[in-house]
Amino acid sequence: MATQLETTGALERKLAMAVPVAEINRQVVERLRKLSRNVKMPGFRPGKVPMKMIEQSYGPQVHAEVLGDAVSKAFSDAVDEHKLRVAGQPRIESREGAAEHELGFTATFEVYPEVALGDPATLELERVSCQVGDAEVDKTVEILRKQRVTWAAADRAAQDGDRVTIDFVGTLDGVAFEGGSATEFPFVLGEGRMLPDFEAGVRGAGTGEKKTFPVAFPAEYGSVELAGKTAQFEVTIRKVEAPQLPQVDDAFARQLGVPDGDLARMRADIRANLEREVGQRVRSRNKAAVMEALTKLAAFELPKALVEAESRALGERAIEDLRQRGIDPKNMPPIPPDTFREQAERRVRLGLIVAEIVREHGLQAKPDQIRKQIEEFAQAYENPGEVVRHYFSDRNRLAEVEAIVVEQNVVDWALSKARVTDRALPFDELMSAG
Repeated sequence: MATQLETTGALERKLAMAVPVAEINRQVVERLRKLSRNVKMPGFRPGKVPMKMIEQSYGPQVHAEVLGDAVSKAFSDAVDEHKLRVAGQPRIESREGAAEHELGFTATFEVYPEVALGDPATLELERVSCQVGDAEVDKTVEILRKQRVTWAAADRAAQDGDRVTIDFVGTLDGVAFEGGSATEFPFVLGEGRMLPDFEAGVRGAGTGEKKTFPVAFPAEYGSVELAGKTAQFEVTIRKVEAPQLPQVDDAFARQLGVPDGDLARMRADIRANLEREVGQRVRSRNKAAVMEALTKLAAFELPKALVEAESRALGERAIEDLRQRGIDPKNMPPIPPDTFREQAERRVRLGLIVAEIVREHGLQAKPDQIRKQIEEFAQAYENPGEVVRHYFSDRNRLAEVEAIVVEQNVVDWALSKARVTDRALPFDELMSAG
């Protein structure tokens, strides 16, 4: 059946098409006959219901289904005929002017844009790296020791690193304020849990000592009642306890999962874990830099349907995130429709550019790459073999890994073509980044 294609915008197209009435009627009759074999109605045995009654009861529904299927097929055939890449769902409406034996329709839709990639050599990228050495292993060992700290009573003045247990009462103009009092309250000096003035007042005090001192609350303090004001605190020191860190010995190594307590093995395991974490963070950072740069590699109009769909998906994700944090979205103001539009546009643009790079340069994920990535994931688990089998038994998980590999292929391709500046990141800077 002949179709007419009209360009109505940069990406918008209108397709005129028609479906034959006789064929629609034939399929309706055929479906009703099939339906009649199992239809049950009071007073009739199954398969014996008169066709006229079946037509009255089911005819409109069946006709709508047949017509819908016919229009969908006509649209699909027309898309193939005109070699179109449809973006989003078409808007289909009936139209006048079709031949007497046909029903006419128009489909209005958008097509994918032509993505003409620019020269990747024009991109300027910073590629970061980070090394794990003995100092980083030593620092991690100290962190692990502090995580296993015990406390022992200290017969001396409190100092940074000590755990102090106190009773305190805070007053403003001689009146106690809400939340300003506590008994048997423990905290570690020097960790910044309390306001600087409060820690300074407790520092140097011994068990049983009572002190009164002022505490200035910052102007940006969370409580309006206290922000920018100075309160008086009366404090009684109940306990001063010094930290007792475990020795780095075979017992410590066993606590960290080294069965034989071998310290060299323990340090090797720590180094391997650090290198894995550092590698992931470095790749993530470099990927973010590449993806940001790639958005400038091609300029083209975006299909509104894709942007709207992505915007809705981001909104739904935000609502689900609220639920995960225990917040009922019904108690929140409605999210404005354009909240995620800019982010959605960026994601759609980047997705189209990446897809074109993958197609043009053959950067699809190879089976050996997928396996290697899964094996790398698995090393973080106690039974790597089980993890590998789990991934390969789940098509959805395999697809997720494939997407990760493709993205990394694109990153590697971009870094091989762009003007790259290398920068070695300090370990602490990399690990403290969000």
